[in-house]
Amino acid sequence: MPMDFALFYEIPVARPWGPRSEYDAYHQVVEQAVLGDTLGFHSIWTVEHHFLEEYSHCSSPEALYGMIAARTKNMRIGHGVRLLPFPYNHPVRVAESAAVLDLLCDGRLEFGTGRSSTRAELEGFRIDPNRTRELWEEALDVVVAAWTNDELEWKGKQFHVPRRRVLPKPLQKPHPPLWGATSSPESHKIMGQKGMGLLSFTIGTPPEELKERIDLYRAGLREAKPVGKFVNGKAGTFTMVHVAETSAEARANAAESFEWYARKGTEAVSSVAKWQRELGKASGTYAYGDALADLDLSFLTFDFLESTGACIVGDPDQCIATAKRYEAAGCDLLLCLVQPYKIAPAKVMKSIELLGKYVIPALK
Repeated sequence: MPMDFALFYEIPVARPWGPRSEYDAYHQVVEQAVLGDTLGFHSIWTVEHHFLEEYSHCSSPEALYGMIAARTKNMRIGHGVRLLPFPYNHPVRVAESAAVLDLLCDGRLEFGTGRSSTRAELEGFRIDPNRTRELWEEALDVVVAAWTNDELEWKGKQFHVPRRRVLPKPLQKPHPPLWGATSSPESHKIMGQKGMGLLSFTIGTPPEELKERIDLYRAGLREAKPVGKFVNGKAGTFTMVHVAETSAEARANAAESFEWYARKGTEAVSSVAKWQRELGKASGTYAYGDALADLDLSFLTFDFLESTGACIVGDPDQCIATAKRYEAAGCDLLLCLVQPYKIAPAKVMKSIELLGKYVIPALK
């Protein structure tokens, strides 16, 4: 199967902030989604983040998706991801809101889930990082049960729900495709074992290293006991992408934003490990951040990202060549982070246009 392309957004809002900065950022995403819908993009995905100034102002993706659903016809709409540890979101409310979206978008929902990976968010919601995996796992079970049973009654370790009919139900039967996000190699295999699509959200990873992680996911799939009612065996990853008429123009447009995002994102991913170290505790399931916590991030330059293929940047031919490395790594869905920080909106629109005109057809 050919590799599909998706638009992917954190929705950054660079300082200095004006009265319309966030308004403009959101409406630019919608206009870019409308353009992408006409150009052959498989889907559009956004994060759910809280408290991450400049980096991501996308705290209520379900509201944004309603507008995107109304303005598009073809692209699927993906939670990349819905945070499941409570009290970010109660699983019954997650099931309800996702079902409403699936009805309104004519069954185009892709349901990605995750457990969160930053101190700002976990501490802000008073969530113990040592409990996020078990909270995520049980919440996901509740969501699937709410979608697929006429009535839900749940008596688990984390959640208790008396017998209730959870309404509405999603349009897709038995339910929308399930995906799981991860940054750690260990969890790549876990997503496969759970029969979920993989969202490999690892910053600054070259395609050849990504292949090792996707291989772990495929190994997990071979012993899958699906958490849902079917196996979603697709592997997706995200990377920063910018296409321009010439490679020189693409580099000039993207360099500052790509470098900024790589460093800020790595800082965010390592923040839980640093936090636990301050408390004298082990990082537990966030141990993948331990190595990043002591890393000198000065090596994350634009030149490094470009030369290793840890981003896709250049003219159409150069971007096609790099994208084929992701396809060779086993990637089924490439989530293109087209606005990592403050690339001019007109340049982002042009990049999406060139992706649709040249890059996507070259990989079909």
